Amino acid sequence: MIIQTRPFDHPDAVKLNDQVQLEYAERYGDGGDLTLLDPSMFLPPRGLYLLAYDERDRPVATGGWRTQDHNAEGYRDGDAEIKRMFVIPEGRGRGLARRMLAALEEDARDAGRIRMVLETGDQQPEAIALYASSGYTVCEKFGYYREYESSICMAKPLQRPGA
Repeated sequence: MIIQTRPFDHPDAVKLNDQVQLEYAERYGDGGDLTLLDPSMFLPPRGLYLLAYDERDRPVATGGWRTQDHNAEGYRDGDAEIKRMFVIPEGRGRGLARRMLAALEEDARDAGRIRMVLETGDQQPEAIALYASSGYTVCEKFGYYREYESSICMAKPLQRPGA
């Protein structure tokens, strides 16, 4: 797998975003994630968007982070928020999400962010297990879905080892 930086509106990113939205709609019985996202939110140094490609140059995984600071939606100064983490069904079980997550954390840390946060839901047990096994813990709710019962928010400090 090769991980490459791509714009959020790159055709391959749009393709995978459409797939993840369909999966959200199936799992939650709604129209998918309604969080407003703009490609400019993922431009370095205030964010990053990544795509992973397989050996045949097909997009198989995606993920990004965007800067968040204290605001009315419950974020804190120094937050980096993970968005659109997704691995296509046939690519699952190979550690792609874990590699993508590590790359996003490293980039956010290098950009000076101090806490990685994410919003997931109770119908995504695989995601919850990935994040928990990667050091994330449930935290106070924030973001677009903070008032939804099904929303689960998680956070992880982004300190360097030994810091």
